[in-house]
Amino acid sequence: MIQLDRHDSTRLDDARAIVRELGSVLVAYSGGVDSTLLLKLALDELGGRAVAVLASSPAFPESEQEQARTLAARLGARLVEVDTHEVELEAYARNAPDRCFHCKEELFETLEPVRAELGLRHIAYGATADDAGDHRPGHGSAVRRGVRFPLLEAGLDKAEIRSAARSLGLPNWNKPSFACLSSRIPAGTEVTVEALRQIEAAETAIKNLGFTQVRVRHHGEVARIEVEPAEIARLVARRDEVVTALRSAGYKFVSLDLEGYSTGSLNRTWKPTR
Repeated sequence: MIQLDRHDSTRLDDARAIVRELGSVLVAYSGGVDSTLLLKLALDELGGRAVAVLASSPAFPESEQEQARTLAARLGARLVEVDTHEVELEAYARNAPDRCFHCKEELFETLEPVRAELGLRHIAYGATADDAGDHRPGHGSAVRRGVRFPLLEAGLDKAEIRSAARSLGLPNWNKPSFACLSSRIPAGTEVTVEALRQIEAAETAIKNLGFTQVRVRHHGEVARIEVEPAEIARLVARRDEVVTALRSAGYKFVSLDLEGYSTGSLNRTWKPTR
């Protein structure tokens, strides 16, 4: 369930001021709430000196990319698209705890020539105040490269960002959070394009049944499904359709996590009992 708190207009004004001071900016845009709010502020404050850039790779479903394109057009943003190749990097594919660092390194290295070609002063992305106190290797890449993060710099957390997005009329203010498909694969298990496509097909099939917040955790031949706790009974009621869909995606065994959707669930340690 999405929790909304009243946003602090002072912090939102601070974010606007930070964006204005950038002068011109390339916004790393994904179509999620955070990057959309950042893009909206950049367009409001900088107009044509703000450009959105959307990165595509096998780690992001095409459905998410298409939604991002549609929303950017609705906002009137200029949108540049690039391809990133993090999955081809050995440091990323080995799926160690620093995977996200290598992802962001690939992203920002790809975006820097775009920024330079467009004559923009800065790259910015939608990190939030919640990210500051969490383990975020990718954010370390942004810091070392001088990338700006106005929402975090202004102290805006995710609840405030959703509230601000709603007040500004952004249609995706209540969009469920989304992490790249690689986050469904346990640390230490190799990330492959085949596995990412399998996960994408499985999650798409479940979403097509009317579920919005879905994770299919990839454990080799086993798919472990997470939906919101309130949706578990409804998923069970459609068990046959779910099993058929996930077997069509390539899984031999289909399981349901009775705890429900939880961010970072693959970070838990698990040891089989004898």
